[in-house]
Amino acid sequence: MTSMLKRSAVCVAASAALVAGAAGTAGAQPVAVQDGLVNVAVGDVTILEDVNIGVAAQVVAQICGVKVGPVAVLGTATDRSGDTRTVCEAPTGPVTIEQN
Repeated sequence: MTSMLKRSAVCVAASAALVAGAAGTAGAQPVAVQDGLVNVAVGDVTILEDVNIGVAAQVVAQICGVKVGPVAVLGTATDRSGDTRTVCEAPTGPVTIEQN
């Protein structure tokens, strides 16, 4: 009877340790905020802040002389990953999309 009680206690302790370990690593990972909003900058100047990806794509496409669709895809990828993406080089500096 005593060995069965010890075995149960060990199982409970091991299960608790596994749950605590999994929760600790999951909480430590950064989470990118995907809200559909991005910032657009030309050189050192932010020209759009916290705007919808569609609006940002329209503006960037006009500045860079490219189609809107690929820029919108790039904006969505930027919102998901948090990476800053350069769309083109304008005379005043790089045109970038970044997560807000």
